Amino acid sequence: MTTENKPNIRALSFEELKEKMVSWGEKPFRAKQLYEWIWTKSYTGFDEMTNLSKALREKLHENFSFRKLEISDLQHSSDGTFKAAFKLFDGNVVEGVLIPAGDRMTACISSQVGCSLTCAFCATGKLKRVRNLSPDEIYDQVVTIKNLAQEHYGKNLSNIVYMGMGEPLLNYKNTLESVEKITGTYGLGMSPKRITISTAGVSKLIKQLGDDEVRFNLALSLHAANDEKRNKIMPINESNNLEVLAESLRHFHDKTGTRVTFEYIIFKDFNDELEDAQELADFCRHVPCKINIIEYNPIDEGIYQQADPEKVDRFSAYLESRNLVVNVRRSRGKDIDAACGQLANKNKAVELP
Repeated sequence: MTTENKPNIRALSFEELKEKMVSWGEKPFRAKQLYEWIWTKSYTGFDEMTNLSKALREKLHENFSFRKLEISDLQHSSDGTFKAAFKLFDGNVVEGVLIPAGDRMTACISSQVGCSLTCAFCATGKLKRVRNLSPDEIYDQVVTIKNLAQEHYGKNLSNIVYMGMGEPLLNYKNTLESVEKITGTYGLGMSPKRITISTAGVSKLIKQLGDDEVRFNLALSLHAANDEKRNKIMPINESNNLEVLAESLRHFHDKTGTRVTFEYIIFKDFNDELEDAQELADFCRHVPCKINIIEYNPIDEGIYQQADPEKVDRFSAYLESRNLVVNVRRSRGKDIDAACGQLANKNKAVELP
């Protein structure tokens, strides 16, 4: 049986692994050992699992495979950011980014191959959605970027953001399973409060996050607090308008107690006036929140431009005058197309330092 035809062992739950071990005449605790090798120690080969018998390792190898991703291109920005192109088992490619900033080491990871939402300012939105990523493909991005952080900076990851390619909530089950593998006792053990899931605004699934009482953070890519403007840049708003989104965010906060982050890319002569800031401040009354003002990063064939720094300062000052928590995010990795909105598989391998 070729590797491609063997079942992916990481698609099995712990209970399914235990059932398999017992059916092979093994003790149930072998499943726990195997699960730890896979999800805690991040091993992707059976030969290294030395507390399993050689016979069991051979049987595992005969019956299962690991669908490993590999780095096909790696770029290093002048500001220290790394962008990796990850080649998946079926030849598709997604991207992930390591963003070093002071004591923080942030992994920005993808949840889908491509995207279906066609946001006007995003390079990924110009691609078609090919498929969802599996939990292990999302997990592998984190492990690989964690290894980059340790190798090049001697530091562990401090944060993970699902802000790469794709809409995480349209891959709901796999996204939540990946978080469980990253945060679980028999996983990487990372605090869920160090993880942020970013959505373009799928209101029904934001409510579902509340009902599931998730413990990670939620960010909404807002970019306009005016339905007419938001419709223009984010077609999803036509079926998930601001009123509906506000209701879903209130439900999320009521169920989880977690403050929401609003991401607001500021575009020149589009959403950078004080009137826009007033609309944003009014929208913020719906739910406890903080605001990240993000400078726009140009993309090929893009129609928008970066707002003038003076307008950005005035915009954020107004929000602060309304007693709102505001951070102005300066983009990193722009010279390698690794900044917010730029991920679209334009890769050129460079020699690393």
